[in-house]
Amino acid sequence: MTDVRDSNGTILKDGDGVTLVKDLKVKGTSVTLKRGTLIKNIRLTDDPAEIECNAEKVKGLVLRTEFLKKA
Repeated sequence: MTDVRDSNGTILKDGDGVTLVKDLKVKGTSVTLKRGTLIKNIRLTDDPAEIECNAEKVKGLVLRTEFLKKA
Protein backbone atom coordinates (compact mmCIF):
# COMPACT_ATOMS: atom_id res chain seq x y z
CA MET A 1 0.00 0.00 0.00
CA THR A 2 1.30 3.44 -0.90
CA ASP A 3 2.01 6.04 1.75
CA VAL A 4 -0.73 8.61 2.33
CA ARG A 5 0.77 12.09 2.54
CA ASP A 6 -0.65 15.49 3.49
CA SER A 7 -0.09 18.76 1.59
CA ASN A 8 3.37 19.14 3.19
CA GLY A 9 4.48 15.57 2.41
CA THR A 10 4.10 14.26 5.97
CA ILE A 11 2.96 10.63 6.15
CA LEU A 12 -0.53 10.15 7.64
CA LYS A 13 -1.72 7.10 9.60
CA ASP A 14 -5.12 5.88 10.84
CA GLY A 15 -6.18 7.85 13.91
CA ASP A 16 -4.09 10.96 13.16
CA GLY A 17 -5.43 14.48 13.58
CA VAL A 18 -5.33 16.93 10.65
CA THR A 19 -6.20 20.57 10.03
CA LEU A 20 -7.65 22.09 6.87
CA VAL A 21 -5.40 24.42 4.86
CA LYS A 22 -8.31 26.04 2.96
CA ASP A 23 -12.07 26.65 3.34
CA LEU A 24 -14.02 23.74 1.86
CA LYS A 25 -17.69 23.67 0.93
CA VAL A 26 -19.32 20.31 1.65
CA LYS A 27 -21.32 19.02 -1.32
CA GLY A 28 -24.98 18.39 -0.63
CA THR A 29 -25.09 20.61 2.47
CA SER A 30 -24.92 24.31 3.31
CA VAL A 31 -21.89 23.70 5.56
CA THR A 32 -18.48 25.28 4.89
CA LEU A 33 -15.52 23.86 6.81
CA LYS A 34 -13.21 26.74 7.67
CA ARG A 35 -9.45 26.84 7.22
CA GLY A 36 -7.73 25.68 10.42
CA THR A 37 -10.55 23.30 11.45
CA LEU A 38 -9.10 20.39 13.43
CA ILE A 39 -10.31 16.94 12.40
CA LYS A 40 -9.40 14.08 14.71
CA ASN A 41 -9.23 10.33 14.22
CA ILE A 42 -8.98 10.05 10.43
CA ARG A 43 -9.33 6.75 8.56
CA LEU A 44 -7.30 5.89 5.47
CA THR A 45 -9.06 4.66 2.32
CA ASP A 46 -7.91 2.54 -0.64
CA ASP A 47 -7.21 5.79 -2.52
CA PRO A 48 -3.98 7.44 -1.22
CA ALA A 49 -5.36 10.89 -2.18
CA GLU A 50 -8.42 10.61 0.11
CA ILE A 51 -9.20 10.06 3.80
CA GLU A 52 -12.45 9.47 5.68
CA CYS A 53 -13.37 11.45 8.77
CA ASN A 54 -16.13 13.00 10.85
CA ALA A 55 -16.17 16.79 11.22
CA GLU A 56 -18.17 18.47 14.00
CA LYS A 57 -21.16 19.14 11.70
CA VAL A 58 -20.76 16.45 9.04
CA LYS A 59 -20.42 12.68 9.53
CA GLY A 60 -18.91 10.28 7.00
CA LEU A 61 -16.91 12.93 5.17
CA VAL A 62 -14.27 12.10 2.53
CA LEU A 63 -11.52 14.71 2.17
CA ARG A 64 -8.67 15.02 -0.31
CA THR A 65 -5.23 14.99 1.31
CA GLU A 66 -4.09 18.01 -0.73
CA PHE A 67 -6.25 20.21 1.56
CA LEU A 68 -4.90 18.81 4.85
CA LYS A 69 -1.85 19.08 7.05
CA LYS A 70 -0.98 16.88 10.01
CA ALA A 71 -1.88 18.48 13.34
